Amino acid sequence: MHFPTDIKAIKNRMQQIDPVAYGSSRNYLDGKVTYLSPYISRGVISTRQIADIILKKEYSTHQVKRFIQELAWRDYYQRVWQQLGDEIFEDIRVCHSPIRTSKLSKAIVDASTGIEAIDKGIVDLYQTGYMHNHVRMYLASIICNTAQSHWSLPSKWMYYHLLDGDLASNALSWQWVAGTFSAKKYFCNQENINRFCNTSQTGTFLDLAYSDLPTQQIPAVLKEWIAPTLLTTLPKKRLPKVDPNLPTLLYHPYHLDPEWKIGIKANRILVLEPSHFREHPISDKVINFMLELSNQIEGLQVFTGEVGELTALKKSKAILTKEHPAFIHFPGEKEERDWLVPELTGRFNSFFDYWKKAEKYIFSALKPDTKSNNSIPSSGALSL
Repeated sequence: MHFPTDIKAIKNRMQQIDPVAYGSSRNYLDGKVTYLSPYISRGVISTRQIADIILKKEYSTHQVKRFIQELAWRDYYQRVWQQLGDEIFEDIRVCHSPIRTSKLSKAIVDASTGIEAIDKGIVDLYQTGYMHNHVRMYLASIICNTAQSHWSLPSKWMYYHLLDGDLASNALSWQWVAGTFSAKKYFCNQENINRFCNTSQTGTFLDLAYSDLPTQQIPAVLKEWIAPTLLTTLPKKRLPKVDPNLPTLLYHPYHLDPEWKIGIKANRILVLEPSHFREHPISDKVINFMLELSNQIEGLQVFTGEVGELTALKKSKAILTKEHPAFIHFPGEKEERDWLVPELTGRFNSFFDYWKKAEKYIFSALKPDTKSNNSIPSSGALSL
């Protein structure tokens, strides 16, 4: 699978979205997914832009609801992060026992669990930086609920390799699986994996009835644990040139929109803070993808260092950036992101609570449902 970094190719991919096919097939490995998640996560495009394209076409509410719900999950998780801050990186609710370790099973890291679809998914992740959302859920379930690892380090390991790594979606989806951001743990068995991954495997440690999974002993293949080293290699430090007579536009790893303030003459600086990447490391593949995306921003200078080291900003005519929970310490005015439903702010009891309010805004101008569809997807769409 290929992830282009030029904006024309990305926009073309947006126009190819088939929300009807997506809604009926997204859970299958060969389903009609969009492969747009890396660009949403990096702020190249927004959930609002994608929704606008879909809502302007001749679809009924029923035909597009499932797809729009998946976009809404992303915004919901970001709203949760705004409200809870870095608490999303800790257990939000009482952790469901048992937890045997904070490390990862070596068989997971080595892609040698013996479950074909899972092992292939891990290899694909290493090679491409992408993993289908259903495989992510299966893998998280095996790690947290079968191998009894705490979700924190495993979630960092997955985020490290993902081109579409989104800190809120990643951490909260792992917590959803582990039962610390949901009412119960998520389990998968071999029958379910076979169904959605087009395999026909039997005799694995997941070849059990669902009723037997919560009391299953840790399989022998998962009992060797390791803590993988996760380090980020950043570009060399170069101080940017700042013209004090121009406004300064600050970019960050989740704000790489090449069309932001496109007609304005300004200092444009992408700030890569080592402190951020020590806490949330990413692989060489991911950092290179990010930098290739940033090449689409005309006149952009890349600065590796803490934003406080940019003393020249004090003389800048004005400073503007995009609001983001990871970079609330950035100086200057913070412009709101392009939300799916900008009117919805504050705290929500659940995604269902958020969605009930959101859909009234989103579908007000669409054709009415041809039939009722009140279902809510089981977890957020990490990989649209």
